[in-house]
Amino acid sequence: MSAPHAGTPAQEAIDAFVRHLADHEFAVSTRRIRRHFLTEYLHHALDAADTIDITVGEFMDPARAGAWLSDAAAGKTRTRTPLRGRDAAAYPNSMRVRIDSYNGFAEFLGLPNRLGTRPPALGYRLTPWDTKRLLRELALRTPVYVDAVAALRSAAVAALVADTDRNVPELARLKVRSLHLDGDARVELADGSCPLSDQTVHILSRWLVARGAIIAELEGSDPGHLWIPVKPGRPRGNRLPVKPGITPAAVRTLHAAHRNLVRQVLGTPLRPGAFREAAAPVVVSRN
Repeated sequence: MSAPHAGTPAQEAIDAFVRHLADHEFAVSTRRIRRHFLTEYLHHALDAADTIDITVGEFMDPARAGAWLSDAAAGKTRTRTPLRGRDAAAYPNSMRVRIDSYNGFAEFLGLPNRLGTRPPALGYRLTPWDTKRLLRELALRTPVYVDAVAALRSAAVAALVADTDRNVPELARLKVRSLHLDGDARVELADGSCPLSDQTVHILSRWLVARGAIIAELEGSDPGHLWIPVKPGRPRGNRLPVKPGITPAAVRTLHAAHRNLVRQVLGTPLRPGAFREAAAPVVVSRN
């Protein structure tokens, strides 16, 4: 595929870039992110120029890109109100991805223009107050296009991440028997037990009820995995789809469901690690 020339409409060039990424087998999430931020930049450029069309040559003007990034950093380009308020500054890593999207597009066009890249920021973490508020939102509100049971599972995972300060891969293999939700509520981890907050107990209890309804459809005993798929797996060959609950949910499945839910509720993609507390969790060793 030949690169668009300078007189090509910017929107047409962006479409060609995304097709180029697909042809080179870039992940769907990468293509979606590149299109999202380049489209954000295009809308900003059109508004600034008070026009309905712009060529890709005009679009890739570094000064124009600088104005976009400045407004984006100040939160002026967002379309939804995030948890931190309409006027909150953009997350550092979202600014890094904007720059990467611009530079990737410039490379596709064969242009020398490059914006200064930024190293990834340390993992953003919510404050304890923001964590409680967002967990409540995740547990009680199911946005459009998000499965209600998957949303509840994501809220339960995020609640455990917040209480234990562990990452998703560490929590992905937990069994139901690891939870003790009555009395002295806690979760048994590989190196000891961690107390659970009342909010986490409530969310986990709701997830266990939803999980129980899925497990009830299985023939045989409960495999005991805490996190299970909420939909049948894809059929392979001539075999029927695998029923949810037989195998544990994959880490990538838990991550993808979390990002999808948080993006709709919060207005920005936020990794589960953001829920981890800055202070070390209270873990009672078995020794």
